[in-house]
Amino acid sequence: MKLPALWILGAFAAGVGIAGRWPASPRLWAVGAALGILVGGILAAGFSAGRHLVAVAWVCALFAWAAIGGLAVSVERATIPANHIARLIAAGRVDPGIALRWRGRLREDPLTLPWGQRFEIDLEQVEAQGAELSTTGGLRVNFYPGVRVAEPPVGLRAGDRVEVLVKARPPRDYLDPGAFDVKGFLAREKIDVMGSMRSGELLQLVDRPPPTISQRLARARGTLLARLDSLFAGHPERGAVARAMLLGDRSFVDSSVVLAFQKTAAYHVLVVAGLHVGALVIFLWWVGKRLRFSMLAISVMTSLALTAYVVIVQDRPPILRAALIATLYLCARPLFRRVELLNTIAIAALILLIWKASSLGDSSFQLSFLAAAVIAGLALPWMERSSAPYRAGLNHLGDVTRDTAHAPKIAQFRIEMRAAVRWLAGKMPARLASRSGALFVLPVRAGLRLWEIILLSAVIQWGMLPFLAQDFHRVSLAGPMSNIPAVLLTGIIVPLGFVTLGMAVVWARAWLLLGKALSFCIGLLISTVEWFTRWPRLTYRIPGPPVWLVIAFFAGFIFLAAVARTIAARRRGPAMRRQSLPPADPVEWIAAVAVMVLAVLVAWHPFAPSLYRGKF
Repeated sequence: MKLPALWILGAFAAGVGIAGRWPASPRLWAVGAALGILVGGILAAGFSAGRHLVAVAWVCALFAWAAIGGLAVSVERATIPANHIARLIAAGRVDPGIALRWRGRLREDPLTLPWGQRFEIDLEQVEAQGAELSTTGGLRVNFYPGVRVAEPPVGLRAGDRVEVLVKARPPRDYLDPGAFDVKGFLAREKIDVMGSMRSGELLQLVDRPPPTISQRLARARGTLLARLDSLFAGHPERGAVARAMLLGDRSFVDSSVVLAFQKTAAYHVLVVAGLHVGALVIFLWWVGKRLRFSMLAISVMTSLALTAYVVIVQDRPPILRAALIATLYLCARPLFRRVELLNTIAIAALILLIWKASSLGDSSFQLSFLAAAVIAGLALPWMERSSAPYRAGLNHLGDVTRDTAHAPKIAQFRIEMRAAVRWLAGKMPARLASRSGALFVLPVRAGLRLWEIILLSAVIQWGMLPFLAQDFHRVSLAGPMSNIPAVLLTGIIVPLGFVTLGMAVVWARAWLLLGKALSFCIGLLISTVEWFTRWPRLTYRIPGPPVWLVIAFFAGFIFLAAVARTIAARRRGPAMRRQSLPPADPVEWIAAVAVMVLAVLVAWHPFAPSLYRGKF
């Protein structure tokens, strides 16, 4: 079976969805998984007797994986401790309607915001009804200073034990249809209760126990954020974007800047995720090649850097997903294995769902893996058939004997390129004539890469359209174009930003010089995004598409990707690569047109409004 991990992921996700809709006992799911494994094992043992049993064995195996998915959901629910603050409130042992004395350890360094300060506390105790109850969970306290109001203790760091007197309630959602799920978002951030205080005297330092490893990392993150603040003291808007792009802290990004990135479909630049991980991996791989490291050494070095990046960044789930995919890819490179990216993506998603099955309902999880699947499923096969052969044709351009290894069209391309290089060499001074090949090939290679970025941006925006409309109710027609400079600048900003932060410890003058270059790049990014927002009627709000339209769109998209991958696979062998490039299949054109029509329906939304009659 091709792409086995993809089928396993689908079965596991189906089990998670079924268990989320219709909860059942963990024992029931465990029995179902055991039966699927037992029957599938018996059928697998009979492969030699009759290979027609393969399909039935696979069905049993997928049934077992679906049952394991349901079991993962049940186990996750059962692992919530009995003294968790949400359970104590639900049982009536803690009254959130009155001010209580809460005690715990700071999860992060106190965050200074334009309107005050934010404290996040890992709870240990709460004083309720005259008794001290041991509890777990997360408390977020917002401090709003006023005139002649005492400030909280100075110099608090992650790991310090504090006590705060505050009225803390569980977060609540607005009841408007389609409103943002604040409660679910904060639950994923491990924030279970929230409160606010007007006087810093309500928060007191209890003691300073030795910090744990995670708290030491939180302190390191706080130090890096402080360095960025000092570096961008004269440009707070750029500093806020730097905090978001490098360390995942979007607290300081102005709402007008956020809206501009949303309107141009470039908001993913502000969310530390796959694009940032990719930029960092490419940079580290390039450095390793320049230092002449072996492939194994480069993979190990890059994997260690990604591990450090994951533990130091603030918005961890998106970058964890991207880093896991990159790590699986890096593990395959030293083994000289051809990497099937869809399988790699499916394995990464499966690992994360086994760890936390409820992530399946997280829109961030869905969008992250949908973007990766769109790239692997459709963008890469189309690149493989369009620009990739020409990029390969530019390698060893002066070696005539290599022409026969390429398709006739690419061989002709190499001949024409050599003729152009000879013409350019005749027009250049003798000292530069020897470099004419590199001078001519470089812009051609850059143009091919630019085409790939355009194709990648367009395909991602196309494939993610229904989910973007469903979750954010916005269509951005400028997205395919605005993402080209945004992606290019992000590829510069991320490695340059971390080199700048590292240089702060080594060489202060270089730190300031690199900081100016970083500030210029971030300013250029903001200006470019804001320029696209001035284009009229390129972004507008829409309702979420109907369920049937989403299903039809993704069914068509999957079929189109399957056809594109099949055509691309025809020319991967050495003998096939020497033949003509495969033309577009009529089935592929029909599928592409059908999916485009469905995309127009999503973006246009020519449907009657869904009115909630009788409800306010």
